[in-house]
Amino acid sequence: MSTIRQIQITFDCAEPTRLAAFWCEVLGYVLPPVPEGFATWEEHQHSLPLEEREVYFACSDPSGAGPRVLFQRVPEGKTVKNRLHVDVRAGIGLVGDERLATLEAECARLVALGAVHLYTMRADGENESCVVMQDIEGNEFCLD
Repeated sequence: MSTIRQIQITFDCAEPTRLAAFWCEVLGYVLPPVPEGFATWEEHQHSLPLEEREVYFACSDPSGAGPRVLFQRVPEGKTVKNRLHVDVRAGIGLVGDERLATLEAECARLVALGAVHLYTMRADGENESCVVMQDIEGNEFCLD
């Protein structure tokens, strides 16, 4: 039996290019190079027939350590809570007030990008603090 060594995370979404750009900012990922002959991805998208625009779009970890993230356009919108969510590990190794301050600062940065702060779960003696958020299309994720 072989061992799987890499994974890709795929988001169903309405606007793949826009959501990819958001997650690149969240994760420090990069978009692929714009195709030759185009100044921007938007310019490239507008050159395509309508049915071919923004079907898929991916971003990747520039170090190669993290998984590739793919965004695929689907006709239906999000209607219920995610069955799977991304944990953005912003507070690794931090505890107490230092952890909470770091998470709150990252939350403020992401809200400025269009994310929504849902609620903060404060440390309770058993678990450390984390922040529950939504991306620009309503997908839940956590800062922990």
